[in-house]
Amino acid sequence: MAIQVIPKKRDEICDALRAEVISGQWESDKPVRENTLTKRFGVSRGPIRDALLQLTREGALVYRKNKGVRVGSPPDKEERDLLCSMRRELEVYCIKKAISTWDQKDDRKITLLLVDLKKACDNLDLPKVAEADLALHRYWVSRASKEMEAVWLSISVRMRMAYTRLSEYQEIYQEHESIVEAILRRDLPSTESRLEKNII
Repeated sequence: MAIQVIPKKRDEICDALRAEVISGQWESDKPVRENTLTKRFGVSRGPIRDALLQLTREGALVYRKNKGVRVGSPPDKEERDLLCSMRRELEVYCIKKAISTWDQKDDRKITLLLVDLKKACDNLDLPKVAEADLALHRYWVSRASKEMEAVWLSISVRMRMAYTRLSEYQEIYQEHESIVEAILRRDLPSTESRLEKNII
């Protein structure tokens, strides 16, 4: 009997691997082995292959002929600066669009996502911090536009996270707490300003 691919499991694998790549836990050009991942996640090759294909489309991983799937290389400074500018502009556009129809359900969701980020920061778990960070930003982008979400994800994954600019994990949390607080007040100018300071 064939093992059914459960999308949620595939998405969980994607989220975990994506967070590890963008937070710098995997070396550039490191080979990605299906066998290792099937054992790690306790699944068949199907969900692993689906996850690797998705991450290759996003740019976190690359496929090279005769070398298989490998971890992508981070952009050089010029490319990263461009990606950062694109991401910043895209998020500001999306928050402007989303906030006009934002409701209490959205407030609860971003508050819960912020709690996830705090837990990850308290535990000093960098991959989980990256995953929670990405999930929070992704929420308001997807709330504005599913089409823009795909573009945003590709940009964000290629940028990699610049956590080295912060002296401790709580600074990561505090930056995002200030963004969420501005959104909860529906203070668009403050939200934009805090987003722009966070995305560098």
